[in-house]
Amino acid sequence: MAMRHTVLLLLPLVLCFLSDAGVAASLTRTNVARLPGFGGALPSRLETGYVTVDEENGAELFYHFIESEGDPGSDPVLLWITGGDRCSALNALFFEIGPFKLVVEPYNGSLPRLRYHPYTWTKVANLLFVDSPVGAGFSFSRDPRGYDVGDVSASLQLVKFLNEWFKEHPDYLSNPFYVGGDSYGGKIAPIVAQKISEGVEAGIRPTLNLKGYLVGNPGTGESIDDKLKVPYVHGVGIISDQLYETITEHCKGEDYDNPTNVICAQALTRFNSLLEEVSKTNILYPKCIYTSPGPNHDNIDRRILKEEREVIHHPPPQPSIKCKGYSHYLSYFWANNNATREALGIRKGTVNEWVRCHDHDLPYTKDISSSIKYHRNVTLKGYRALAWVRSLNYPIVDDWRAWHLDGQSAGFTIAYGNNLTFATVKGGGHTAPEYEPERCFAMFSRWISHKPL
Repeated sequence: MAMRHTVLLLLPLVLCFLSDAGVAASLTRTNVARLPGFGGALPSRLETGYVTVDEENGAELFYHFIESEGDPGSDPVLLWITGGDRCSALNALFFEIGPFKLVVEPYNGSLPRLRYHPYTWTKVANLLFVDSPVGAGFSFSRDPRGYDVGDVSASLQLVKFLNEWFKEHPDYLSNPFYVGGDSYGGKIAPIVAQKISEGVEAGIRPTLNLKGYLVGNPGTGESIDDKLKVPYVHGVGIISDQLYETITEHCKGEDYDNPTNVICAQALTRFNSLLEEVSKTNILYPKCIYTSPGPNHDNIDRRILKEEREVIHHPPPQPSIKCKGYSHYLSYFWANNNATREALGIRKGTVNEWVRCHDHDLPYTKDISSSIKYHRNVTLKGYRALAWVRSLNYPIVDDWRAWHLDGQSAGFTIAYGNNLTFATVKGGGHTAPEYEPERCFAMFSRWISHKPL
């Protein structure tokens, strides 16, 4: 059985810019000449760095910028916002759309190896991965108050990041610019796109050449994020017709997390027990343990790196090597290696331990209840969108049809007015490029090049 999901729709030279007072200015960067674990020359130029987004608390976002392997001077620039909770940009770089993959082999205590990813999106675009919000990956705040952010502040910090980044990279200002993200990052992407469009209209410089945005399996903040699980799970045969009918009849208007109707509560308990039988990120794959440390583990000190060492104090549980998450497990040993930190230009005294995702151990306020209006606002301005929002009620331009790769259907798509395209990827799972990289690359490369799917 194939799943159909919304998708997408992501010895060094150190250059430091210091103020007269000796405090780091808004941007520092590192040209990465080599990556530990990767044999040979890098496929294209890689730059990492920090951008200050909160001067009061000393909060800085860490980024990876990877030039296109095609024509970096004219190919689009794509800002990629990784989902959460507070997942590192390495999640998208290694496991979804970047040019490097971890070699899946039993961990023996040495540095994990990297290999080239043949379906990297850098074949057609410049990719800008950012550890956002503050506290994700290698981003940090000198004052703990800087970690207390939410939808609004994190979005505005990303806009500030972009303004500062493009000031120092003016050669890319004329390139088409897109914002992308999946999962919770897909909730933030249209918000950032709208703020950028407002800046363009207000004449704020630098003027970004915004062309559109794309999201994959995005959060919205709406109740549909949870309630649509029921028809989906029914559609793929995980729950019975009878249970589906009971939920639809008795759970109308109910909070699915705290239902007051007794019959609804019983039905949802049964629903959740059946859903636990499968992998929630892709029902076709084995159900495996989650490869991140548990929530609230010893309250990680994000401020001070007291001692340089390669001991992981909060290791994730080790899954079977047959699990998709085994590469997630390996990422801890790669990212926390001192040679890696030196190559990437990670500043000492900032992040004591790299964590793939933070599960509620840092504060975050979901202060935007719905992202739907941002989708509407951006698309009504004529910007392109690879998204899924049928509720905007735009007219159909190209009705539902299959799109193909190598003579076979790779998914289905429909095009609406106002440059809105919806596409699915067979077998895609929640993070579709992780499970179906070839199909996702074909979809993205056609869409970004204004070619029909």
